[in-house]
Amino acid sequence: MVDTVGSATSSGYTPSVSGADSTKDTKNATLNYESFLKLLVAQMKNQDPTEPMDATQQMAQLATFSQVEQTIKTNKNLESLLQRTSLQEANSVIGRTVTSDDGKVSGIVKEVTLYNDGIVATLDSGKKLVIGPGVTVK
Repeated sequence: MVDTVGSATSSGYTPSVSGADSTKDTKNATLNYESFLKLLVAQMKNQDPTEPMDATQQMAQLATFSQVEQTIKTNKNLESLLQRTSLQEANSVIGRTVTSDDGKVSGIVKEVTLYNDGIVATLDSGKKLVIGPGVTVK
């Protein structure tokens, strides 16, 4: 069941993730990347010269870290694609009539607010409706 924003129940869905959240995650991952490099350099400086680190272990660490870096880049690209898709979806409902799945909320969409995890439509009546499963668009 899709509820209006502000009266969402435990079964309803209200978008709440901002763009700042994913930027924060990226910064945290970058800090981890820098920390990893510092740790690797410290490990190499302090290793016992009579028993140096196994080259295969070192290469495995570098490969794992490279995978993490590529995953971060992939997430950024996917995020950009999702933003463009959300803009297209938002544009497609402006000026159209939407009705909640229970039929209690209906009206013409005057504006939309985009979130990373959904769209909230402001209707001509001033009510807000989450555009999601069960909502009818005419």
